[in-house]
Amino acid sequence: MAILKIARMGHPVLLQPAEPVTDPTAPEIRRLVADMIETMQDAPGTGLAAPQVHVPLRLVIFKVAPERARTEGAEAVELTVLINPEIEPLSEETALGWEACLSVPELAGLVPRWTRIRYSGLDLDGMRIEREASGFHARVVQHECDHLDGILYPQRMKNLKDLLFSSELRHWAGEAPHAAAESARAAGSPNIKEAS
Repeated sequence: MAILKIARMGHPVLLQPAEPVTDPTAPEIRRLVADMIETMQDAPGTGLAAPQVHVPLRLVIFKVAPERARTEGAEAVELTVLINPEIEPLSEETALGWEACLSVPELAGLVPRWTRIRYSGLDLDGMRIEREASGFHARVVQHECDHLDGILYPQRMKNLKDLLFSSELRHWAGEAPHAAAESARAAGSPNIKEAS
């Protein structure tokens, strides 16, 4: 196993659609997945897509840790390998949530995502996986699968004022920075000034 170099925003591999995996059981796919797992654990991260490690294939790995799942009363999701995934929204309802990405280091943004999805794909034995997901689980799957279509989370954002350094998240307590600034400006707060 090896820790792989993570592609960063701007690298061409992150801008193009990935190719389907023709044989999920191939030894080179197993090696890639083992290296991706080691890379994700080292980073550390919640998920990783093959294009993020410079391999343009439709393959993602992800997990939802027990402590994260408990914050929304959900169950943890063990490490999942999902090959040639497909996503179907189960409702039109979306929610904003903070996201970060190993390919967009030190930044976080408020991203709208479907709240409930069904996803499917293959595992390393070529067996079909099909699950329903909601909350953070659904967000992680959508985020990772976006990489397979050449999309990074800032491209999904509605307002780039809600893109900030991860270290500044503590100031916002889940609130959208652009909405807080507009409210403060409307209330005449002296702490929010227009740029001159």
